[in-house]
Amino acid sequence: MAGQASLILISVFGLFALLGVPLAISLIAAALASVMLVIPLDMALFTSAQKMVASLDSFSLLAVPFFILSGVMMNSGGIAIRLVNFAKLIAGRIPGSLAQTNIAGNMLFGCISGSAIAASTSIGGVMVPIQAKEGYHRDFAAAVNIASAPTGMLIPPTTAFIIYSLVSGGTSIAALFVGGAVAGMLWGLGLMGITWVVARSRGYPLAEAPSLRYALDTTLAAIPSLMLIVFVIGGIILGIVTPVEASGVAVIYTMLLAFVIHRTTPIRDFWKFLLETAEITGAIMLLLAASAALSFSMAFTGIPAAVTALVLGISENPIVVMLIINLLLIVIGCFMDIGPAILIFTPILLPIAQKVSVDPVHFGVILIFNLAIGTITPPVGTGLFVGASVAKVKVERAIVALLPFYALLFAILIVVTYVPALTLALPRWLGL
Repeated sequence: MAGQASLILISVFGLFALLGVPLAISLIAAALASVMLVIPLDMALFTSAQKMVASLDSFSLLAVPFFILSGVMMNSGGIAIRLVNFAKLIAGRIPGSLAQTNIAGNMLFGCISGSAIAASTSIGGVMVPIQAKEGYHRDFAAAVNIASAPTGMLIPPTTAFIIYSLVSGGTSIAALFVGGAVAGMLWGLGLMGITWVVARSRGYPLAEAPSLRYALDTTLAAIPSLMLIVFVIGGIILGIVTPVEASGVAVIYTMLLAFVIHRTTPIRDFWKFLLETAEITGAIMLLLAASAALSFSMAFTGIPAAVTALVLGISENPIVVMLIINLLLIVIGCFMDIGPAILIFTPILLPIAQKVSVDPVHFGVILIFNLAIGTITPPVGTGLFVGASVAKVKVERAIVALLPFYALLFAILIVVTYVPALTLALPRWLGL
């Protein structure tokens, strides 16, 4: 039964996807086609619709549109250049200072905006031309920007962990945020190490030491934007606010930044921000509902249990099992966007990980780390193509320059996978 259901599900989903049918509709059609092996069409329609509606009846989901709205307003302008200048203070005296600034800027802007693409275009659009002007190889500058942009998917606040929490059955969002922050910092610091080595070997110039007055003015200009991270993450960790309440705080604070403090955006644009947020949220919610129908179909036909038995039939050694899962997620990330991949594969892979005693928080960080790498990996990684376009280099040249960064990220992934204390020690110490 599970084998037939899997074949039907994959065939229908693949056919609809090839025909260009929207992903959510493809998922629903595949779910209905597979569950009809067990129950009649009318009952399948009724039950699937019921599951779809029930999946959206969650208070935690309110955090999604609020964080999206906050990110949309952050992307409106005025924030990126302040964070770039602040990043220069952090990394300006390290070999490869301009590239280091790009990495630090992407880490800061990515976690504030919640978007790797926004970080790549906003920070990279400023830093890559400057690097090229100062004698940096444009391919290298593009690779640095592309490789560092996804850090915002791991460093909170990020909707990826909120979606994973819901799909996984209520894993602590606060614990995921803290564990993800550790993994994201490892990602960024690792890239800085590679950049340091390359910069020393190529003799890239150091930035001039800033004056005390410039450093003070730059820090003061960046503090209002940086305080968003403090309010959101600090409030959640200290138990002052829930993730949903933190998302509301993020919106209010971002409005103050955009309309009052920085005054980079006219208040009449707020309606446009709401419309953009509604479009993004609508797409996410439809995907969530479709994934609920898919999860019901897979559970009813026994697909997750069959996949678990198949993987554990190969080996019950946790090291081998997690290696298989990582290889599978890397391939998935190369072809599928992070949101749909979380929705589809969490119900399948999480039970396998739990069978070998992997904590759901730890698995969530591993999952997002893998899929974040996928966003900058050919053949479909959107971050790769956007970053190459921003840098005005051919994708092929960017990929060659990215090779040492890929090697580093895979090495960090192995460490994150097999040293769970890295991502679990801090959440447990904080009692999350």
